[in-house]
Amino acid sequence: MTQSSQRFLPLDVFRGMTVCFMIIVNTGGTGGTYWPLDHAPWHGWTPTDLVFPSFLFAVGNAMSFSMRKYEQLGNAAVLGKIFKRTFLIFLLGYLMYWFPFVEHTDAGLIFKPFSETRILGVLQRIALCYGMASLLIHYLPKKGVWAVSALFLFGYWAILWYCGTPGDQYGIHGNAGLTLDKLVMGEKHLYHGEGFAFDPEGLLSTFPAVVNVVAGYYTGLFVQQKGRTQQGLLRMAAAGVLLIVLAYAWNTVFPINKKLWTSSYVLLTVGIDLILLSFLIQLIDMAGFTKGTGFFTVFGKNPLFLYLLSEVLAILFHFFQVGGSSLYRWINDQFFQPLSPGKFGSLLFSLAFMLVCWIVGYILDKRKIYVRV
Repeated sequence: MTQSSQRFLPLDVFRGMTVCFMIIVNTGGTGGTYWPLDHAPWHGWTPTDLVFPSFLFAVGNAMSFSMRKYEQLGNAAVLGKIFKRTFLIFLLGYLMYWFPFVEHTDAGLIFKPFSETRILGVLQRIALCYGMASLLIHYLPKKGVWAVSALFLFGYWAILWYCGTPGDQYGIHGNAGLTLDKLVMGEKHLYHGEGFAFDPEGLLSTFPAVVNVVAGYYTGLFVQQKGRTQQGLLRMAAAGVLLIVLAYAWNTVFPINKKLWTSSYVLLTVGIDLILLSFLIQLIDMAGFTKGTGFFTVFGKNPLFLYLLSEVLAILFHFFQVGGSSLYRWINDQFFQPLSPGKFGSLLFSLAFMLVCWIVGYILDKRKIYVRV
């Protein structure tokens, strides 16, 4: 749909940087990837591990602008908007993982059964976190929202510790989140990218992820009220530094871990996002430096659509075959690896793939088309 609305440039740039980097790290080529473009194997973090929580933080930022109108709506209308958007984003994520609904076998193409489809994932987590954060923010006072957020962080820690396998509570096989996912959804409905059933966007770890959205929301409110002053930006940056210090203190007993979405990981990522957003506001709003920002705002104005487009394109590249291999591998092996063998060739492919998505976003932006769910 076409929509014209007042935009907040630093937020569009922040969100656009997140989507841009998300596409790059999700479409590594066939020659290996540099370590900043890989997730940490388990405990610890890399720049790639900042992408998803930063997107959730940006979702919260955007909510601080869009949820104002909810105050004038009745209860049924508010619930209808929240549940409709949550359902649609979740459904898009689910269908994306099922797409193209058939798979190659020795006997030819066969239909991918529902019994083996992944239920949760990135868009599904965005949907659930948006839905829960919206309900908390609309129906509870600010102190109540923060109290529930604290409960999510400390409660998650307690559940993992007391309900996980003794001695392996924070391990990939012994964590309580995996046990819950197997119980509720079954192994065949989980992610198998590790070579076995384990979903990094599982049910239990969704609760601490809600706090990334909540933090983004209240940061957005702060920016609108006081964040465009030197004192306000210093307060944001100082809060970010404090959260990073607290994250590393908590890391000594509850490791920073993206795949478990640990509470220390939430503090770390929110802290880094606060510092990054305060820097962008200082640079763009305060110093007036906007050169080059248009590249990122193309992604920032259609974030969910362009992310979904990138995933669908990658799925199709893997699905279609040329000379006995996937189109994805064929493009890499025929063009990018001969151009520059190894990791740099893979990076060139990732950048080219990202630019294809950017061109689509650029055309939409020029036509003032902003796809909203």
